[in-house]
Amino acid sequence: MRRLLLWMARNAWLRRVIPRLWFSRRAVRRFMPGEDAESALAAATGFGAEGIATIFTRLGENLTEIAEADAVAAHYLTLLDQIRERELDGEVSLKLTQIGFDLDAERTLEHAGRLADRAAEAGRSLWIDMEGSAYVEGTVAFYERLKADHSNVGLCLQSYLRRTAADLQRLLPVEPEIRLVKGAYDEPASIAYRSRREVDANYLALCVSMLEARKAGRSIRIGLGTHDVRLIEQVAEHATALGLPRTSFEVQMLYGIRMDQQRRLAGEGYVVRDLIAYGEAWYPWYMRRLAERPANVMFALRQIVG
Repeated sequence: MRRLLLWMARNAWLRRVIPRLWFSRRAVRRFMPGEDAESALAAATGFGAEGIATIFTRLGENLTEIAEADAVAAHYLTLLDQIRERELDGEVSLKLTQIGFDLDAERTLEHAGRLADRAAEAGRSLWIDMEGSAYVEGTVAFYERLKADHSNVGLCLQSYLRRTAADLQRLLPVEPEIRLVKGAYDEPASIAYRSRREVDANYLALCVSMLEARKAGRSIRIGLGTHDVRLIEQVAEHATALGLPRTSFEVQMLYGIRMDQQRRLAGEGYVVRDLIAYGEAWYPWYMRRLAERPANVMFALRQIVG
């Protein structure tokens, strides 16, 4: 099921056809409040009343025209202004290929720098999402350059990649902000762990490594980008064993997934951020979300018939 869903995410014909179908647009409502920024901002306002912070991301990747990348960067600048005006505890997360990385890396760096500066005006961070394995080295190197002049930037790392432990150690000296996810692309066994057991074990090991670095005095912000509550609680147990509070890391879950757990964790004193995605280019992102946890397919089907 996972391989089929990931194949569907990559298929160009399906990417053109499926978003036009009424039932697919109905199913995607489980994972996003709407396609426009206003829908995302409204949802974030509701979460704020429940003590849950927000990360916003506009869907889209691998743009082919630099004018499109410029427009996306301008959109995010406006979004950051709206977040500040509404006094939301909200941050922005984006893919580098969304702001021109495939086309002009230096221009992409300029865009990211302006966005980081705008986020800093409100005391917030700018997050860089990780894409497929072909982009990992370039994204880590880009992050190092951006971090040199902007302290308020974070990076997503993936626990299913074998290289991630080395990447984490490489980044510790720059005092990183790390969102750790399991990974949602179809990568070969030569570079990625394929079994859930291996991915989970590496996830926990990476979290413990970050907690130990924090305990040793490293300035590192830790975000757990997972819906696996068992793993979150294991990380909390390790934090307690190290004498660290549960506020030494954040829980970062997606909109529409395990909302009962998001509210429970927030009520128990965890720092919880809900990642709200929006935008018209939702198809590949949506299919990867289904692939992460095939049980989500049943939820999507219920959305269609419900």
